[in-house]
Amino acid sequence: MPQLTVSTVFYLLLATFLWASNAIVGRALVGSVSPVTLSAVRWGLAAFMLLPLGWRIFRPGSALWLNKKRFLWLGLLGVGSYNVLLYLALQTSTAINVTLIGASMPIWMLFIGAVCYQAKPSLLQLIGAIVSLLGVAVVLSRGEPASLLSMELVMGDLFIMLATILWAFYSWMIGRPGTSSERQWPWAEFLMAQVMIGFLWTLLFDGVEIASGHAFIDLNYWTGSLILFVAIGPSLIAYRCWGLGVNGAGPTVAAFFANFIPLFTALLSAAILGDPPQLFHGLAFGLILVGILVSSTGRSKH
Repeated sequence: MPQLTVSTVFYLLLATFLWASNAIVGRALVGSVSPVTLSAVRWGLAAFMLLPLGWRIFRPGSALWLNKKRFLWLGLLGVGSYNVLLYLALQTSTAINVTLIGASMPIWMLFIGAVCYQAKPSLLQLIGAIVSLLGVAVVLSRGEPASLLSMELVMGDLFIMLATILWAFYSWMIGRPGTSSERQWPWAEFLMAQVMIGFLWTLLFDGVEIASGHAFIDLNYWTGSLILFVAIGPSLIAYRCWGLGVNGAGPTVAAFFANFIPLFTALLSAAILGDPPQLFHGLAFGLILVGILVSSTGRSKH
C-alpha cells in the first residue's frame, strides 16, 4: 500500500519546486524562443544527456518494444503534449490564471481515478482537495479573495486546463505499472523511453510550428543557460522524482503536492524581485499541508 514517507515527500516537493522554476523560466523566455521549439530543444537536450545511462532500452527485445503502446501514451501525455501546452499557455495567459487552473489537478486526479481506474475517492480525500485548493487561492489572491473575481479567461487558460487533465492521466499510468516487473526496470531506461518518445512527439508538433512560420529562437548565453537548466532540472531530475513520489504515495495523494507549485512560484518570484515572503504565504503553506495530510489518511476505495 502506498505510504507518505519522508523520502516520498522530499521527491514530490523537489519535483514541484523544479516545475515552479520551469514556469518562471518559460515565462522569461517568451519572445526569445517559440513555445513548441522551446519544448523540442529542451527534451532533445534531456534525451542526449540521459542516453549514456538509458541507451539499453533501445535494444531489441527490451521492455520498450514489449510495451511500445504504453510508452507511446506515456511519452505523449507526460512529455510531449503537456509541456507544449504549458509553454503555449504562458504566451497568452497570466501566471495567476495558469497556476490557479493547474491547481485543479487533485480534482481531476480523483475524477479520472474513479471513472477509469475504479478508485472511488473517500470523503477525506475530497475534503483534502478542497482545503488544499483554498491554500492555492490564498497564494494567488495574495490574501485578498475578492481579486480572484476579476480574472478573465484567455486561450492560454484552456491550454493549461487540457495540460492538467493529460498530466492526471499520465500520473495514473505511471502509478499503475503495465507489467508486474516494471518497478524493477532500471530507472534511467524507464525515463529514457518516455523522454525519447516524448521528444519525437514534440518534434512532430514542432514541425507544425515551423511549417506555419511561427518557429523562432534567439540563442545567446542567457537563453542557452535557461534552456539547459530546464533540460536538467524540471526535466530529468523532476520527472525522476515525480515517478518515485507517485510510486511511493500513489497518484491521488501525489497530485495534492502539485498545489505547492503556485506557492513555490510565488516565493521564487518574490526572491527574484527582492520582495520577502508575506504572512499569507505561511497560511497557504499550512492549508496545502493540511490538505495533503487529510487526503493521505483517506485512501481510495477499489
